[in-house]
Amino acid sequence: MRNLTYKILLTKEPEGAYTATVPALPGCITYGENVDHAISMAKEAIELYIEHLHEEGAPVPDDSETLEYSLNLIA
Repeated sequence: MRNLTYKILLTKEPEGAYTATVPALPGCITYGENVDHAISMAKEAIELYIEHLHEEGAPVPDDSETLEYSLNLIA
């Protein structure tokens, strides 16, 4: 079994909850009442997504070779 790495993007919604998306896994999106809950839900969603990929015999992508950088601009 290999060690998989995933980046999770958390977006704060107007009502205060968070949307969690996993860019390496298209369509893997979930929600949480706060940051910790959103991360927990994302972990569960990733595990289910990978389980489905295994069942289908599909390759399992990960973010281990993906670099991340945040760029701030003044506009």
